[in-house]
Amino acid sequence: MREVSGIKFQTSSIKKMTTNKLNIQEFLNQDQKKDLLRLLTAGSVDDGKSTLIGRLMFDSKMLYEDQLAALERDSKRVGHAGEDIDYALLLDGLKAEREQGITIDVAYRYFSTAKRKFIIADTPGHEQYTRNMITGGSTANLAIILIDARHGVITQTRRHTYLANLLGIKHVVVAINKMDLVDFSQKRFEEIKNEYAAFVTQLDVPDVNFIPLSALKGDNVVETSEKMPWYHGPSLLEFLENVHVSSDRNFDDLRYPVQYVLRPDIKFRGFSTSVASGIIKKGDEVMVLPSLKKSKVKSIVTYDGELDYAFPPQSVTVTLEDEIDISRGDMLVHPDNLPRVERQFEAMLVWMDEKEMNLSTQFYIKHASNTTKARIDDIRYKVDVNTLEKSNIEKFNLNEIGRVVITTTKPLFFDPYKKNKQTGSFILIDPVTHNTCAVGMIIDKLSSKNLFSRITDTDKEQIAAGKSLIKTEERRQKLNQKGETIWITGLHGSGKNELAFSLERKLFDNEASAVLIDGSSLRSGLSRELDYSPADRAEHLRRVAHICKMLNDQGIITICSFISRNESLREQVAEIIGKDRFHLFYMDASLEFCKQNKPELYEKAENGEIENLPGFDLEYEVPQKAKLVFKPEENEANLDAILDYLANNKVFPIH
Repeated sequence: MREVSGIKFQTSSIKKMTTNKLNIQEFLNQDQKKDLLRLLTAGSVDDGKSTLIGRLMFDSKMLYEDQLAALERDSKRVGHAGEDIDYALLLDGLKAEREQGITIDVAYRYFSTAKRKFIIADTPGHEQYTRNMITGGSTANLAIILIDARHGVITQTRRHTYLANLLGIKHVVVAINKMDLVDFSQKRFEEIKNEYAAFVTQLDVPDVNFIPLSALKGDNVVETSEKMPWYHGPSLLEFLENVHVSSDRNFDDLRYPVQYVLRPDIKFRGFSTSVASGIIKKGDEVMVLPSLKKSKVKSIVTYDGELDYAFPPQSVTVTLEDEIDISRGDMLVHPDNLPRVERQFEAMLVWMDEKEMNLSTQFYIKHASNTTKARIDDIRYKVDVNTLEKSNIEKFNLNEIGRVVITTTKPLFFDPYKKNKQTGSFILIDPVTHNTCAVGMIIDKLSSKNLFSRITDTDKEQIAAGKSLIKTEERRQKLNQKGETIWITGLHGSGKNELAFSLERKLFDNEASAVLIDGSSLRSGLSRELDYSPADRAEHLRRVAHICKMLNDQGIITICSFISRNESLREQVAEIIGKDRFHLFYMDASLEFCKQNKPELYEKAENGEIENLPGFDLEYEVPQKAKLVFKPEENEANLDAILDYLANNKVFPIH
């Protein structure tokens, strides 16, 4: 044992450090240069994933002394391995996990050997935790698929292999565990190997390896086991230390998505991010997307100084020779190697929200350093990850996976996910809750012949007929109202305008969508050429009625304040608008009240300066079919009466 900074380690590395007389700084520098392998474990419930990782950490002597003591104590208290140490307890940290002996959440563990550093994601085996496995495997280079030697290839095995393939994991280790329970049978191992190999040929997994082992007993985990002399391959740890994954990264296509513009002073302007793919060199000609402006790389800056080149996943700051307007979300690429620049593409989508998908939602899409709005235009199919069968559905629920068509508000700069994980992946964010509701892997842009359109043949027929593609019921549900007309009639000076304008204000405050139409406004524009003769008055009202009909068709409530002096005119207006959505109200004011309210107008009529004034020198017919009759002196009560009427007749609100 060796104590450094007050912490005791059970490590062979410290002994080597002492033997070789390396100082601590040299040891840390050497450790920092080690290659990093990210891997996930997956398998059915109780296949031994957590036990395997625990055994790897224990046998590679990378546990603290207090962890060992706690492990031995917990194994006796809550362990599920009989008299043996329960290595799964190193990872199953949740109380519910320890009680049930299962993994629920993703557990991340770090350890290293002399050759390599490892980050392991232990993912749950249950189907309801599919999203947890997607999260854990999103950054993995390699997947360990565990199979219980007693049960062989089962539904969960196929599901986890499919998910690993979906995530673009190129290296799969099929760890056939619990060989001690089948007497280390070579025949059983070969049966499982052949069955799995037949299944995986349906998928695109380039590197599959099979290792028989016993996680609980340690056979073939760190050291090769003498109990399986027929197996001539490496142990699991030996394989993990030597598997080549560095070439999995894309070093061909430069993708530099600008995350931050660094401006510490007036003399320096750099663009910071992690290199997503490709190699960027000092002096390279680069193009900025979407502006298509070109420049050359002036310098590549890091905290430790300048570099001649940078590659993924290094985080650097690049400066350019020319002053170009670049901001977060833009991307630097080589001019002769451009990504797709499109608004519409197909993708495989994993639904991760407990709330079911709503196709009418405008999601936020987070892609590289870019964020914009997006909608799901179409669901091509859903994949049953247990059987690989495809089916047609209208929406996704939690953990469901399928192929979709997505359209974004502004173009994205992307590559197919199989070609470039960093620029081929995205997440969808709920605009209300801001939860991550889906993750996606871009398949490719849509070809011109397959460009998606929501306009069907039926839609085209409606467009040709001048009919809206939005149904009346859709408008009502969205606006919480019916598009109908409130028509207030009465003499000049009766107070109908005051009531109409007050009603508009009240409806607006209550979040209704309403438009006020009054005679003065229309006569200054639409009906400017008309006079006040009976014929022109009728034409004026005909125009008003057609405006009301158009607005009502759009789901808008119209409030109209017009004298409309006789019953026949009001009938014509109702016919145009639609009698079922025409609501006639009458402001019952005496001529004396009107004269007091608008004395100048009536004085002109008395002096003969104007003529054809309804109720004075032109007949005004009191409506006999008015829904409500008001007195101008009671306008506050009149307003309440109208609101009650609209609510009772389900005009506004409708629910």
